[in-house]
Amino acid sequence: MPAGCHVLWRKAPHKTLTALVHDSLAHIPAGTGVRVFFRADDIGVPSRSFSRLLAIFSRQQAPLALAVVPAWLTRPRWRFLLRASTGNRRHWCWHQHGWRHVNHEKRGKKQEFGPARTPAMLEADLLRGRKRLQALMGGRFTPIFTPPWNRCSREALALLKAHGYLAVSRDAGARASGPLEPPDIAVNVDLHTRCENNAQDAARGLAAELRYAFACGTCGIMIHHRRMNAAACEFLALLIETLAAHPRVHLVDMRDLAGRSRSP
Repeated sequence: MPAGCHVLWRKAPHKTLTALVHDSLAHIPAGTGVRVFFRADDIGVPSRSFSRLLAIFSRQQAPLALAVVPAWLTRPRWRFLLRASTGNRRHWCWHQHGWRHVNHEKRGKKQEFGPARTPAMLEADLLRGRKRLQALMGGRFTPIFTPPWNRCSREALALLKAHGYLAVSRDAGARASGPLEPPDIAVNVDLHTRCENNAQDAARGLAAELRYAFACGTCGIMIHHRRMNAAACEFLALLIETLAAHPRVHLVDMRDLAGRSRSP
């Protein structure tokens, strides 16, 4: 079982969870639809779990945003990731996940691009990461920024805007973007880094997040492949299949939400 695998996935409560998903879909407001995107974090190191994740999305022909940690990526690793990303390359949104995924805050919640650092430090790491990904990925890189731990400072947001990033993707609980900040394509459903202590509470919490996200009209689902066991993989495949089959659910690419057409 993967290290850090949540209690929700130590057994396979698929019947219960599938029923909760269908119940959550009933909360889509009448006469409307919901846009759903998936974002996988902590990308950069080849592994079976990564290949398994991409195989799920390839089979479903569903788009996936991949948040890549620049310092983790090397040319051989990038070749492995490309080999794993079979199928239509338009399905994969490769974008930036911080620089090294290192916490710099001595107090409070973890942040790599947080208030403990000067704007010059933030800018140096931001551009260092972008330069590395552009050099390795070429045209496959999309200038969208997912901060590690889903949070960053106002100064970091201003730098993203100044350097032409299309969007930032944080947690829905983060403060709303202002006029000097890029659009925020927030995630509001967490599959694998939950805080509940038992599977029953976790299932209820997941259902509540789905209901809220569906009612909002945009549902962003966060994935951590290194925490996924077989049960989590099976449920993810069922979830994508269920959502794709629903007439009022639209699986979308993060780049479309950022207002940019997909790369050719």
